[in-house]
Amino acid sequence: MTNAFTEVFVAGAPRPELAEHLAPFAPLIGSWDLRVFEYEPDGVVRESSAEWHFSWALDGRAVADVWINPARADRGPDADGEWGLSLRFYDPAIGAWRSTWHGPKRGWVIPFVARTSADGIVLEGRQGDTGHRWIFSELTGDSFRWRREETGPDGNTAVRQRFEAKRVG
Repeated sequence: MTNAFTEVFVAGAPRPELAEHLAPFAPLIGSWDLRVFEYEPDGVVRESSAEWHFSWALDGRAVADVWINPARADRGPDADGEWGLSLRFYDPAIGAWRSTWHGPKRGWVIPFVARTSADGIVLEGRQGDTGHRWIFSELTGDSFRWRREETGPDGNTAVRQRFEAKRVG
């Protein structure tokens, strides 16, 4: 079952007619080790490890990723953590990418619209009364930075999470 699922889900490359539209995500394809910094409302900062894996998917029409925190190598036998999945594809009707995050531990399903920025890729979405901006920046062949900003109903924005990513292999 796993091999059949992988065979139909994972793609070796973007479809040629979509390569230009999917190009902003191309530098992310592969596996990454992360340092994760969680910023709590009370000012406490927690650091942990994570891993992030990106692949072309769905006949080369999409980019999928799986995020794991803490990293599998750092988990004990009873460790709890998050395994999450994002799926993103280009929608020509809006001239941007649609992306949906699925985080089963917290029960989060957040739809985003993603666009390129001067420094990377910005995903914007809402979950209830909270606005989310997820930003990929400083993308190079072997590293990038990521941050999650939340804007509450009061209009105040705070950084809640930052990643420092290094390519694996």
